[in-house]
Amino acid sequence: MSRTAPRALTVPPPLRPPVAPLPPAPFRVLLVNPFYAKDPHASFGKHVLTPSLALTSIAAATPHPWRCDYWDENLLQGPPPASPPPQVVGISVHLTFAERAFALADHYRRLGSKVVLGGLHVLSCPDECRPHADALVLAEGVHVWSRVLRDVEADTLQPEYRGSWHSPHYAEDPPPARQLVPRRSFLTTTSLIATRGCHNRCGFCYLSTDGVRMPYQMRPPAHVAAEFAADRQPYGVFVDNNLGSRPDYLRQLCAALRPLQKIWSAAVTIDVTDDPALVREMALAGCTGVFVGFESLESANLDAARKRTPRPDDYARRVRILHDHGIQVNGSFVLGFDHDGPDVFARTVEWIERAKLECATFHVLTPYPGTPMFAQFEREGRLLHRDWSRYDTANVVFRPARMTPEQLADGYEWCYRTLFSFGSIWRRRPDDRRAVPAYLAMSLLYKKCNWLWPFLIRHRLVGPLWRPLVELSRRRHLRFRARLAAQGAGPGVRADSVVSAGV
Repeated sequence: MSRTAPRALTVPPPLRPPVAPLPPAPFRVLLVNPFYAKDPHASFGKHVLTPSLALTSIAAATPHPWRCDYWDENLLQGPPPASPPPQVVGISVHLTFAERAFALADHYRRLGSKVVLGGLHVLSCPDECRPHADALVLAEGVHVWSRVLRDVEADTLQPEYRGSWHSPHYAEDPPPARQLVPRRSFLTTTSLIATRGCHNRCGFCYLSTDGVRMPYQMRPPAHVAAEFAADRQPYGVFVDNNLGSRPDYLRQLCAALRPLQKIWSAAVTIDVTDDPALVREMALAGCTGVFVGFESLESANLDAARKRTPRPDDYARRVRILHDHGIQVNGSFVLGFDHDGPDVFARTVEWIERAKLECATFHVLTPYPGTPMFAQFEREGRLLHRDWSRYDTANVVFRPARMTPEQLADGYEWCYRTLFSFGSIWRRRPDDRRAVPAYLAMSLLYKKCNWLWPFLIRHRLVGPLWRPLVELSRRRHLRFRARLAAQGAGPGVRADSVVSAGV
């Protein structure tokens, strides 16, 4: 695959003032997801699998008479609209695209809009964000959004609003305003969230950022199922940090999802396989793929990161449990821990191929500001710079303990190049020959067609191209579920013929 990304995927569109500037349109809100540069080593397709829930959730909380529009710069439709400028612009600010978020904020303020910034970077670095905003929203924004807009109406906008993740009304939050999202631009617009939080607090994870105290909260399973059904898509993606943190809740959710006859994927930790009966219930409810944060094959790395997980020497057995129930595995691996030497790359790739993981996602260890790891590396003088645009898990921003920064960067690239090669894709093919054509179609499109993705994204062809494959996967999985249900609650049937929509 290409080692360079086209300009449209690395450089944001220019921001130019309108030819004939107009006054801000009253009671109009524009919510913007800023542009960020794409990693040329990974798949460009992963950026349009499903939309973020953050801004559509804010949109759902917008009170009458305000009207809300949504703009995602990463869909390659150009800069967000500005003629006339909206009265209020809300921008999500994350570490890697903070610079672009600030440029957008400054642009709209010059046009007369009130700019409200929110997101994790606002929480971790508020002083850096404050000069670019009329107001900051720290922590959860859904429950303060209506107050922000009412204060704009009364001309009493405050410089700072503090939300809370401890809201007793979390279960009653309105569903995201998915009607604002262009359906043709994504594999599926049904991104779902059933739970918030995680039982782990890994030192490298954004959930360990200072000021983030996110309790584990759950929405009623019936509400989640109704939301899934209402979007009329065959495939949904749960964006929960860990859908399996509470096995009792996951069982209830599976019972609610099973009658829908849809397919879905979710992030879980590998300890979901502690109970194969629960994995069976996931499969019967439509789960065809899981994203599992294995992080490392070295126990010492996991211990140092404070990740509570089964031991790596048991990973392969647990992956087989998922495979036996028709559930594909996308494994996430972090490279550059203090116990990683130059041999970590080959060892990780060899294990992935032996375990036949359908997909793998690699991350360079990245110390996010506000996390314990950032504080540690800062004390030890190991940070190379503070260029936040490169704190994207694709660039080396610190000095590793047992290799050079160059070795880590080269190893990261080698892992993607090897796993996305024709040879590796073929070695990880399903054992059932009937499943191979569908597996290859999805794998090659996702992993070998970076040259095609900009065209598909720009012309909003992602959905039309992917959905026939998704529907094929759904029908295949329904047949498999019928066999699994007929077998009873035994050890499971080999499900090599099932191919997930999630690659």
